[in-house]
Amino acid sequence: MSELYDLPNGWRWKKLSGVAKLQNGFAFKSNLFVNNGLPIVRIKNIQNEKVLLDDVVYFNPKDYRKKLDTYQIKRNDLLIAMSGATTGKIGLYESDEVAYLNQRVGLFRIEETSLRSYLFYFLSTQIEKNLEQSLGAAQPNLSTEQINNIDLPLPSLSEQKRIVSKLDKLFASIDKAIALHQINMDEANVFMASVLNEVFGELEEKYETTTLDSLSTLQNGFAFKSKEFNTDGNGLRVIRIGNVLDINKNPVFIDEREEFEKYLLKQNDIVISMTGTRGKKDYLFVRIVDTNDSYLNQRVGRISNTDRAHHRYLYYYLQSNYFRDKIFEFETGTVNQGNISGKDIMNSYIPNIPLDIQQKVVKYLDEISEKTEKVKAVQKAKMESLKALKASILDRAFRGEL
Repeated sequence: MSELYDLPNGWRWKKLSGVAKLQNGFAFKSNLFVNNGLPIVRIKNIQNEKVLLDDVVYFNPKDYRKKLDTYQIKRNDLLIAMSGATTGKIGLYESDEVAYLNQRVGLFRIEETSLRSYLFYFLSTQIEKNLEQSLGAAQPNLSTEQINNIDLPLPSLSEQKRIVSKLDKLFASIDKAIALHQINMDEANVFMASVLNEVFGELEEKYETTTLDSLSTLQNGFAFKSKEFNTDGNGLRVIRIGNVLDINKNPVFIDEREEFEKYLLKQNDIVISMTGTRGKKDYLFVRIVDTNDSYLNQRVGRISNTDRAHHRYLYYYLQSNYFRDKIFEFETGTVNQGNISGKDIMNSYIPNIPLDIQQKVVKYLDEISEKTEKVKAVQKAKMESLKALKASILDRAFRGEL
């Protein structure tokens, strides 16, 4: 930190390295991943302050010459993401299953329960704050040295226990409220999905179906060179797979060039992500483009309506499980990565209804979508308010004011 604040009597500042030892992960080779074996915990498995094992990759110990026991993860270990979009995020490993630590994931093993819980609370929000103050900005990568040099306000063991106990009680009720708001958001999504299924199911009964390529065209994106990207906003935005779901997720830009004009998106184009995790429906997300200042990246498709189709009618179709449940039967790919081809997307069947009926369907679905989005916006705002409250409580706790 650039400036340490005054601590209460009995507290002291300690470097994180003086309190807990950081264990770095092993560089497992992705070409040696297998379908069954020992699980590897990667950065993506650290989510919502937990370590999730529902999307892990595996390795065979016989594929490596050295023993990897030092990279084993045990119950109650604290893991920290050291690279990528989730840099600084932590997760508590709560499983008894043997798993192994991948590169760019750090591990703290602390036997004393109160200190472990105290450090967990500190790292859960304070690490990013400390890094911003000491390094000038949030970093896409963390080094062992940077983490070890984080300043930790440390009280006595008895005070640690008191603070942890109070935080446990306060956060239990706050987390319960956050979970309820999340349930409301999830239910809004489920409701919208059920409406889409019902609408397209009824249309299928009343009208003949046709393939999507009779109502639209598809273009694949370009393999832009990532080394030419910038994050300063210079040039035009490049829509990558992650931006289909979240347009503001790690935005990158590239200089505008005449040779890229073919991949320039137009207003009302629909973009669809065509790659994700094999066996999980975590892709084929769609978004309607509302500007003319973006390029289409590889593994993102552009679907443009013909004069026989309303673009929002196609959008709702592609967003629906009516389409998604069927198309995943054609998924291909490797252990890690699943793909849906543009050909299979365009060969999917959609109710072939007159344009005036499409417009009525769109109007009906727009009204329901607007209402569900308002519900979600209210719930999200309440969740963010509660998360801000947690951050405020933690700030007070580590200043000795709780």
